Amino acid sequence: MTDTIAAPASAERWSEALLEQGYCIIRGALPKATVSALDENLADDFARTPFCQGGFYGATTKRFGRLLIRSRHAASLVQHETMLGIADKVLSPWCDRIQLNVTQAIAIHPGAPSQLPHRDQDMWRAPAGAAEYLINVIWPLTAFTAENGATVIWPNSHGANALAPEPTSEPLAAEMAPGDALLFLGSTLHGAGANRTAEVRRGIVVGYSLGWLKPYENQHLAYPPEVARTFPPALAALVGYRQHRPNLGNYEGQCPSVLLEGRADEPLGAIDALRPDQAAMVDAYVASQAT
Repeated sequence: MTDTIAAPASAERWSEALLEQGYCIIRGALPKATVSALDENLADDFARTPFCQGGFYGATTKRFGRLLIRSRHAASLVQHETMLGIADKVLSPWCDRIQLNVTQAIAIHPGAPSQLPHRDQDMWRAPAGAAEYLINVIWPLTAFTAENGATVIWPNSHGANALAPEPTSEPLAAEMAPGDALLFLGSTLHGAGANRTAEVRRGIVVGYSLGWLKPYENQHLAYPPEVARTFPPALAALVGYRQHRPNLGNYEGQCPSVLLEGRADEPLGAIDALRPDQAAMVDAYVASQAT
């Protein structure tokens, strides 16, 4: 059981705000004690992780993933009821099921420059302007301020506006306290701000994407069967141990959840995993052949 709580508004309301302006901030989405415990659990990982290499990740920034095996509190973020509801509401028009795209801890150290403004959906060479491929949720572990590198967002730069050569809105710094959550679409222009303070700015990004996309973080390597077997079924499904209809991501023609049941070495017969409309079409065709 995780120590998640519901945010003080419905997923429906937040989904509308997210689709309207490309981002939203939910205040008090988690107890500060949960976030503080997560930050404490990750302290050694932050200390031991080397700085990144490359201008995008940032030479004064630290990043690491696989948070679900680093702290039990990470599941409180990943499985937050409201965040999952928003992700499902926004992404379900383009997929059968959503998936976990990434869990990543980020520490922006003093003197870090601002990050290149970018859209996370550009990691996939897919058409822009109509579909949404991704939702990110940023959870502060320390206070986010305009001075210490808070995420910078360009409101209304999402959707069809992502095709414009330049954003039409002024950027804003998403200032937040631990327990708050910033959500933004994969089509929304954003970037980490410059850290002009003497303190390290730490946060977590949890991303959800269309279930048929290749995720940013290779979930099956991050959480192999011997690890995922210890997860609750819903969490194991979210990290990829579940088929996406029709028949995508299968193992020997079956749902990859069989890997969590100790049946990987058994001979398995393939089983259809179809959407209702596809199943009806197949059933009708099979019935027509029997007459």
